[in-house]
Amino acid sequence: MYKAGQLGPETFHLEEGRDVAKKGKTGELIISKSRTKGAAKKCNVSGDFYGALDKKVRELIAAAESRAMGNKRKTLKPQDL
Repeated sequence: MYKAGQLGPETFHLEEGRDVAKKGKTGELIISKSRTKGAAKKCNVSGDFYGALDKKVRELIAAAESRAMGNKRKTLKPQDL
């Protein structure tokens, strides 16, 4: 495990001095756990829900990309969902 401020294989150093996770690494969630938990008003959120939600979101994005490219566009639009 890497300590705060120590660069590891999944991070790079910005000029401002912050260590930031590289984008696109497998295992990295594209959804926000805190926002997901905040959106669930009447239920608790289990730990494995985040991974399942992340998988669904990635599937939606991939399908939207396919539709956009099929329509000769490089921009995702709401109708692609």
